[in-house]
This record gives sequence, structure tokens and C-alpha cells, in this order.
Amino acid sequence: MSTRLSDRGLRARAVAAAVAVARVHGVRCTDPVVLADRYNVRVHLRPAPVVARVATTTALVRPDPLASLQRELAVAGFLAGRGAPVVPPSDELPPGPYRYDGLAVSFWRFVARGPDRTPRPDQARRLLAELHTALRDYPGALPYLAPWEELGRVLDALERTADPGARDPAPLREAYQRLTPVLRTPRGPVRALHGDAHPGNLCVTAGGVLWNDFEETCAGPLTWDLACLRRTSRLDGRAALEAYGHAPDDAELEPYVQARRLQSVAWSLLLARRLPRHAEHAAAQLQCWREWA
Repeated sequence: MSTRLSDRGLRARAVAAAVAVARVHGVRCTDPVVLADRYNVRVHLRPAPVVARVATTTALVRPDPLASLQRELAVAGFLAGRGAPVVPPSDELPPGPYRYDGLAVSFWRFVARGPDRTPRPDQARRLLAELHTALRDYPGALPYLAPWEELGRVLDALERTADPGARDPAPLREAYQRLTPVLRTPRGPVRALHGDAHPGNLCVTAGGVLWNDFEETCAGPLTWDLACLRRTSRLDGRAALEAYGHAPDDAELEPYVQARRLQSVAWSLLLARRLPRHAEHAAAQLQCWREWA
């Protein structure tokens, strides 16, 4: 693992990078607040209505973090222009992406979340269906199931950084190799997807519910996004799918649900390598996956 990306000062560097780039473009920030520090550092550049996203853990396995941010901005900008319910790129400054101090940075409009952070199953179903409709005409090129291909690099990183006390990633690699031929054979038409369409990426605001976090946007069959919704623990995923209309049954979804479980565990383990405070949660996820597998 890169020492530069795993050092303890990364969070401070991410905040400094966000503030510095914003300042160049005339956005004044006197009170930056870190909203999240896990796979990326997200910073509210108060008092400006701007949130910076700085790639951190994700940059460990992305050969070109700027390209990933560019795809995310392009898709979210397209959807916002169509009036789709999404958190849009910032209009306070060019949203990027930028590189500063070796870090990739993008800028987004700040939206205040409401007290109820979990949408109802019927809301999740409706919003996902509307999102897929809006994405039908997306004109840009998107990589096929990029989150799955990226998982191979996550496993590479886990294997490279293994130490005597680390969990053996070999069973995860075996599952990845078993599922890869299935996922590389599309079930149904290939189209633009959110890529990480679980309810945690829905922002419940006073003005409505908005999709967020398109960094895993990709092309693929609808079953990928539907599996994201099906396996969520935040709401009744089966109920949400039944209301989607023409949704596949659990047997058809199963390999995609397995893929999402594997993806979640592997990323959690990688996060724990960078931020040891997440090690207990990652170990629990791995144990659940082993019992399920």
C-alpha cells in the first residue's frame, strides 16, 4: 500500500487540497467540515454551499482517479440537466476534476439531509426506475461493470498488503474467479447504470429524495443495479423490487447479489487497512460472508 495514501495526515491533506482549489476559483471557505472519511474524504466548504470529494481509499486501486471522477461528474451533470433527482455538480465553481498535492478532487452542491435518512421501499423503487429511464439516453461511453473489474484490483491490493495478522484473502479471490465468467456474460441489454444503487446513496432532503455518489457508474445489465437494491439491509429490498416492475426473480439476481456481497467485504477490508478503526466491522463482515458462502 502506498505510504503516501495510508499516512495519518491524509485527511488533513484532503481538506487542504479542497480548500486550496476552491480558493483559486473564488470560493471562500473559513470553516471546512469533514462530512465523511472512508472511501473518500467529503468536505463541506462552509460557508459556501459546496462539498468537495477527495479520492483517498478509492485511489489505492484506481489507476486514474481523475477519470473516475470525470465519469461521475459527466453522468450526474447529464442527469441534473434532464431534471432527474440527483445531487448535481457544483455551480459555484467549475466542478473539476482537479489534481492537487497528488489528490483527485471534485466539487458538488451541498444539500442538507433531513432527519429521516432512509427512504421507503416504494420511494427507492420509484427513484431507481426514474433514474434508469433518465439514463437511457446518456451519450457517453461507460466501462462495462467497472465496479466488478475494479474488485480484482482491490483483491490485488489486499494480497500485496497482507501481514501475519491479516485475514487471508484467498477465499475472496476464489469467489471472484468463479463469478467473473457469469458477470461478463450479460443477462439482458447493456445500458448505463448508477453502479452502486443502494438506499445509502439516496439523500433524503426537505425538497425531496436525491440520488448521490455516481463514482461507480458503468454500463451493464439492469440486474447489477437491482441486486444493489435487493441486498440492502436499510429497507425491504424484495418489496422494493416487486414494485419496480418486470424485476428479475431471486434466482436470476443471485449471482449479482453474490457479487455485491463480495464487493462489500473486499472494500471493507481495504478500508480497514488504511483506517484501522474499521477493522472490527470489516472482520465481522468477512465472518458473515464466510458463513453465508
